[in-house]
Amino acid sequence: MSETHDAPLPWTGQIDTPLTLFRTQVRREWLDEFDHVNTAHYITIGDHANWAFWNWINAPKGQPDQRDGHEYAVVASQVSYLDELAFETNIHVETQLLSFDAKRFILFHRIFKSDSSRLAATNEVKFLGFNLVERRAEAFQPLVAERLAVVAQAHASLEPPAQAGRGIALSSR
Repeated sequence: MSETHDAPLPWTGQIDTPLTLFRTQVRREWLDEFDHVNTAHYITIGDHANWAFWNWINAPKGQPDQRDGHEYAVVASQVSYLDELAFETNIHVETQLLSFDAKRFILFHRIFKSDSSRLAATNEVKFLGFNLVERRAEAFQPLVAERLAVVAQAHASLEPPAQAGRGIALSSR
């Protein structure tokens, strides 16, 4: 089953710190046999935030068929599960751009229970500019590179998340 993504938000030049580009309720198809969100679907929630960010930063070319194959590939993803999410829980994702260069960027998502502001999970994601037509890595299109710089400047005032860059280990880092 293909996941349906929300319509892209317009680029206004206003950069919230952090961004909140994705809000929803926990969907039945995300639940496991224990009636809470399956571990894989925390990545689904993060992916909705990825798409919301990518479509927003590409506006007005907010859909893949408008971008001539200039997209991204996820090359790394790390999820920390902090609290369970149940059916119909209102959630929102706060997104922070941690860093970028000509071909890559890193986003850090915080998935919150909206009604209590409890942090349910984090998702750190590394992206690579990718050309779907030529099937190879590429530098970001000029508009995207310019907007990444604008977002990075706005997010420079934010503290780096404590969970960022930690990876997986048995001992604390």
